[in-house]
Amino acid sequence: MTGKSGGDTLRRAREAVAREAWAEAYGLLRRLDPGRLTADDCAAFADAAWWTSRVEESIVQRMRAYAGYTAAGDDRRAAYCAWMLFYEHQLAGRSAVAAGWLRRARQHLRDQPECVEQCYLAWMDAEAAQQRGAFDEAMAAARRMAEIARRCDSPDLHAMGVQAQAGVLVARGRVAEGLELLDDAMCSATAGELSAFFTGWVYCLGLQQCMACADLARAAEWTEAAMSWCASMPAENNFRGLCRVHRVEVLELRGSWTRALAEAVRTCEELLPYERRMAAEAFYVTGEVRRRRGELAAAEESYARAHELGRDPQPGLALLRLAQGKAEASAAALRPALDDSRKAPGPGGLEHCRLLAARVEICLALGRLDEGATAAEELEDLAREWQERRGSQTTPLHASAAWAGGAVAFAARDLERALPLLRRAVTLWLELQVPYEAAQVRMTLAAADRAAGDDEGARMELRAAGQVFRELGAVPDARRAAALLADVEHRRPGGLTGREIEVLRLVAAGATNRAIAAELVISEHTVARHLNNIFAKLDVSSRAAATAYACTHGLA
Repeated sequence: MTGKSGGDTLRRAREAVAREAWAEAYGLLRRLDPGRLTADDCAAFADAAWWTSRVEESIVQRMRAYAGYTAAGDDRRAAYCAWMLFYEHQLAGRSAVAAGWLRRARQHLRDQPECVEQCYLAWMDAEAAQQRGAFDEAMAAARRMAEIARRCDSPDLHAMGVQAQAGVLVARGRVAEGLELLDDAMCSATAGELSAFFTGWVYCLGLQQCMACADLARAAEWTEAAMSWCASMPAENNFRGLCRVHRVEVLELRGSWTRALAEAVRTCEELLPYERRMAAEAFYVTGEVRRRRGELAAAEESYARAHELGRDPQPGLALLRLAQGKAEASAAALRPALDDSRKAPGPGGLEHCRLLAARVEICLALGRLDEGATAAEELEDLAREWQERRGSQTTPLHASAAWAGGAVAFAARDLERALPLLRRAVTLWLELQVPYEAAQVRMTLAAADRAAGDDEGARMELRAAGQVFRELGAVPDARRAAALLADVEHRRPGGLTGREIEVLRLVAAGATNRAIAAELVISEHTVARHLNNIFAKLDVSSRAAATAYACTHGLA
């Protein structure tokens, strides 16, 4: 496009950029002859492409802007472009190319007096030192960033500097202090003190920190604030998907599974074109919901997609294998993920907690009580550590540790220890507003109540659990709760369920676990679980003793 019409288009494009109407600006700029664009126009074109999820095109235009600024000797703007190219290549997973652009940014600012662009370099210095565990050095760099931003009157980079300091505090174990400082940075975003780009950035990084610190209450509050901001922005808000992935995580934990699945679909659509690693998290959460709803094939597809995009599908995939009756495969799948998690730098958080809780569940299913007890003790140590770091006893780590300790104690027939731990776990999950986990613990608590002779308590727990499972659409769990409730209300010999009586009769007839599974059309894992329950209820420890009970009670 040339001549007068080209000049008018360029004028309108610049006006659209000034209004941050990025889709309009992109449409106008792409119609122009590149030769008409200044370095500033190319930088604006890059921003417009980025906001409309055209990251590769953004990189092309930003390199043109960089070349223009370099030719004009404008080192500060060239440095900013170089840093943005570092950031965009890093997001795309091209670490070597990203490192090259970061070096160029440093070269351009080497002889410059103090300027706001130096904040970006201080930020990277803080991150690099933090990754090495040099926390004093990292904090000094983060503070330097905030101080430069304050002196250069940049609220955007000052907020990022405060957030960088919060990250250092969390990484070195001063979690409560870090989260308080994080609130300060997040308030800058909610108060409208920052530009759109940095508002989105502060929200996304802050939400990541909340989830990493297992602070569900903070994550829920800031997720709502972030999504409200996204809704107020133009449709081409590129941060929408990045913030939405955390919303998906919160919705799943809080039991809003239908909404979580709908949001996950939108998240993947928004993120796949340019941020595949974050999209992987949405696929993983989708797998979790589908697994719990009993949609095992669909869950496996979601976990596979998450793995393809770079997200370890554990512990969800291991628990899926357990649900499929493949207990040994489940244990084998989980082991490498746990080993890697233990080696990870920094304090273990929510992900390590989930891995350990899955380890306990799998070990109990396999009858490996000693291994389950070891994992439960590790969870308890983790919860104690986080209590010191967070200054709180109401975290998912404490709830998981209470459940694990109670479940192991119940398996060891130690009701005196099991009952208070399980009740505490239910209370904590309810306080955290995580209904599915609370309902699962109620199921174990009901079994412990029955073993203690408290049938009324068992009925109450099973009714409450069944109601939650039905509301969530957790079909397999709802069926199990209903069957157990029917059994409590109509007691059979030894307190056995109808299915357990069927299994016991086949055991008394000399059938193996494999033969019983084939006869009843269930998995061998389910047969083993029934046998564990039968042995516990009858207070026997062998098939021979169970057979003797069946014969003397007319069940053979």
